[in-house]
Amino acid sequence: MQTQQRIVVVGGGVAGIEIATSLARRRRDWPGAASVTLIDSDVAHVWKPMLHTIAAGTRDISQQQTTYLAQARQAGFSYQPGELCGVDRGRREVVLAEIRSADGRVLVPARRASYDALVVAVGSQANDFRTPGVASHCFKIDSRVQADAFNHELRIRVLQSFAHGEPLSIAIVGGGATGVELAAELVQLVDVAEGYGARGLAANIQIHLIEAGPRLLPAFPRDISVATSVRLQSLGVRVMLGTQVKAANAEGLVLDSGVLPAALRVWAAGVKAPSFLAEMDGLETNHNNQLLVLPTLQTTLDPAIYAVGDCAALTLPGGERPLPPTAQVAHQQAQYLVRNLRRHLSGEKIPDFAYRDFGALVSLADYDAFGSLGKFGIFKGGTIRGRLAQFSHIMLYRSHQARIHGFWRGGLLWLVDRLNARLRAPIRLD
Repeated sequence: MQTQQRIVVVGGGVAGIEIATSLARRRRDWPGAASVTLIDSDVAHVWKPMLHTIAAGTRDISQQQTTYLAQARQAGFSYQPGELCGVDRGRREVVLAEIRSADGRVLVPARRASYDALVVAVGSQANDFRTPGVASHCFKIDSRVQADAFNHELRIRVLQSFAHGEPLSIAIVGGGATGVELAAELVQLVDVAEGYGARGLAANIQIHLIEAGPRLLPAFPRDISVATSVRLQSLGVRVMLGTQVKAANAEGLVLDSGVLPAALRVWAAGVKAPSFLAEMDGLETNHNNQLLVLPTLQTTLDPAIYAVGDCAALTLPGGERPLPPTAQVAHQQAQYLVRNLRRHLSGEKIPDFAYRDFGALVSLADYDAFGSLGKFGIFKGGTIRGRLAQFSHIMLYRSHQARIHGFWRGGLLWLVDRLNARLRAPIRLD
């Protein structure tokens, strides 16, 4: 009699929730079946490329999040709250740290969970490069909780600025997609707020976007970088290129040229995986704490452990550097594992992962959007802008919803969003 195979997925981001959902729906087709467990320290999933809209308050977090318990019931996997802090490879167990409330009470005790196949999909976070003061004085928006916390403080500061007529300076460090899109969403927040009666608010708010490199969006073609910079400046954003942040404090940011006063400071520069991965029972990692994986996405030292998405470092044959930490890569790796994990557990040899670069998109709220078309398709290497790019950006999210909820349920969620856009305020006013 064949025993049930235990599949544990740690991390409920783009890759993790797609893997757990799809494997659970297919498990009845497996010899001996399989149990699928998703472990995450949070209680709900939000599509990571949308976090900047949650942070700005141009989308309501309650409408865009998917609670893990509800998804587990709908798809057929098990959900356990927990934070990965280690792995016992000899016993094939993940070690989970306790979860505490804000006041220090233990909500979930430390414990262990057994696996036959472990998928590590814990994502990434901004890299402050040990810049003094950043951890204490800057917000980050790498998670649902962090984005909501920034939005809470933002609404307080905006209300104070409007009520007292005082200036409010917001500094965003990092000219990648997150920083660029957050800057545009903040502009939209202020514009909409003025339409609700906050007259003169825009004149009191200054948004700074700081990038250490010579241009914004370094992963995009140069023409998109230039056009994005010009468009943001036309919206009133102060774009500061070639500017290093030396330190952060309660008053602002210390730059090469002096101190930039900023009441709100967001660090969106750099990418690294969680530091605990560097201590995962001897597994190999790089300088960014990413787990080194083979072309089968198995870690180099343990074939029972896979790593996908931002926390994995995979350099394809002929490549000079690992694949970028993007939602596109995470999705493709998730689908690869969904197709091949059953074969691995059955003892079959699985093919190598093949990545297709379909380009990248960046959205400047409702003002504009830009896209590069990547290396595949009829128009490979081209660029798009405006409504087509905005629609393409929207479809990325809707495709993700369809994968985790199913085509019809995902379509209904899109309809609900469209109705809410007509019936509810376009920004958070609470």
